[in-house]
Amino acid sequence: MTDLVIRPLVAGEEELFDSMPDPLPQLRQVSYADGLAGGGYQPERTWVALRNGRVVARAAWLLPPGSVGEPWLERFDLAAEPHEGAALLRAAHDVLGGPKVYHASAPAYWRRQPQVRAVVETAAAAARQAGLVEGGERIRCSWTGGPLPASACRFSFRPAVDAAEIESLVARIGTPELLTGAETARMVGGVDLARAPLAWLTGPTSDWRVALDDDEPVGLAAPTAHACFPMIAYFGLLDEAARGELLADAVATLAAGGAYEVVVDVDAHRVAVVAELERTGFRRVRSRLLFTPAVGEVALPSA
Repeated sequence: MTDLVIRPLVAGEEELFDSMPDPLPQLRQVSYADGLAGGGYQPERTWVALRNGRVVARAAWLLPPGSVGEPWLERFDLAAEPHEGAALLRAAHDVLGGPKVYHASAPAYWRRQPQVRAVVETAAAAARQAGLVEGGERIRCSWTGGPLPASACRFSFRPAVDAAEIESLVARIGTPELLTGAETARMVGGVDLARAPLAWLTGPTSDWRVALDDDEPVGLAAPTAHACFPMIAYFGLLDEAARGELLADAVATLAAGGAYEVVVDVDAHRVAVVAELERTGFRRVRSRLLFTPAVGEVALPSA
């Protein structure tokens, strides 16, 4: 078999990345061309493996302009054996200063589709061979209209009074149930969305919604239309019984402002939360598997 040629792209050959057929065309994601135009992708952070001049593996590390963190592996496609994909990643790691975080996108319900599962698992095997360790899975869900569940009217809702109230509730909640865009907040802004959401969500604090049982706050949500698309960026509870009504209120708030689609990210292991999202009318649109450098494979600052 012909040896692989593994190298980064050079300026002027960006179309080489797209010469490889997309193995998951049903997956909605930002195109490589749009990423280049926005400055997040760069040729020197884009690597390919070629056999007989044909791209059989490709990897692109993303770092939006102005980011405070390191680039992360956003695109990794493989039409070769896992060890060959691992060879590409290791070569890039040597230049990039070590392994970086990898967010592997997959279609919704990817485990139920044998051909899709094979694509995802081949790339995952290569990532593991290259020194990355698989962590959690996050599901993106989308609401695109339709009636919301009827409210039991047990709880009432109002805008947050001010930043101090939001910060107080965030501290009491501790671990929110939904964090949408948390990875971007961490990588781009260095912000922990669970602990300091106002450092990232800079829209009016009056957009935040507080759930009340009588006059006692029992939940907090940040439905925001000030990001790249309408989303529930933060959602936390002090009383799990408020989950359904607060979720419906957050969606209704965005819809009243003209949103035709609302997205959320949820950890896959939160079965009850996923079930409530689906009852509210959300549908799964993708999964993202997290891979991080193994112990002893700590990423070094890039030169």
